[in-house]
Amino acid sequence: MRKMVLLILSAAALTLAGCNGQSPTASPDATTPAGTKTAPAAGSTAPIPSQVEGTIKLQSPATLSDQAKLEISLLDVTAGATSAGQAVATKNISPATQFPVDFQLTFDPAQIKREDLYVVRAELVDGDRHYTMPIQAPVLTKGSAAKVSIELVAQQTPGELLLAKFNAEKADIGAMKITNGTKLEKTDSRSWQVFRKAGEIRMIRELVDYNEKSFTDSYYAYQDGKPWAAVQETKASRDGKATSTDRAGWDESDTLVLKEHEAAGKTAELSAKDAQDLKDQAVAILSLATGGKNK
Repeated sequence: MRKMVLLILSAAALTLAGCNGQSPTASPDATTPAGTKTAPAAGSTAPIPSQVEGTIKLQSPATLSDQAKLEISLLDVTAGATSAGQAVATKNISPATQFPVDFQLTFDPAQIKREDLYVVRAELVDGDRHYTMPIQAPVLTKGSAAKVSIELVAQQTPGELLLAKFNAEKADIGAMKITNGTKLEKTDSRSWQVFRKAGEIRMIRELVDYNEKSFTDSYYAYQDGKPWAAVQETKASRDGKATSTDRAGWDESDTLVLKEHEAAGKTAELSAKDAQDLKDQAVAILSLATGGKNK
């Protein structure tokens, strides 16, 4: 009797163990095989915004004129686009005299291709001065945001570049071959030094005493026998301090790009007439110093 009870209890225990060992069954997805990952739902990619925004500032403070113009553009700069980039949106601010500047550019998101590269480009122009971006500002695609912070850096003007070239040439005259000359007239007396390099006249220094009424100390630079820069100091006497300095220079197309008149600690624009007068003086002393040969 005892053995029969034990057998019945053992059988019941086995039956319960079998029931408890079954894994719970979940309702399988009829379209998703077990062990595979469900694909992201359509439209889960973040939508392209219809606007980019940001702030533009200058690297160094600057006093800007009422002619200053700021151009901001959203460009597609993907390889194969135009060298300047294909414009998606552009905004102009004029006059642009106060910085920093906050901006927004709106556009149709349908124009944006997710595989392309987009940047915001800004440039400020104030007369001969250009302010440009040292680095690009990517937006929208390839993990870039729709908001940027841009810093503009002042570039040298054509006149500043030419003056730097003139100063480098002037610093080199000590290594050049030098010839001298003088001439005395009723209204003035003058002396000059001609500086040659590889047989070519590169610079002439001319000192003119206008019968003790005034005195000028001038440097004229030449290329292929033609003046391209002139710097002239005017003094009360030979040993006096300069009361004014005029600087003029012409680019390869003979356009006046350096035009400065400095006096009393202030710099103003040299007039075209005064610049031409300096060029005429450069031509005259070249002819005088070379006996009309200009070489």
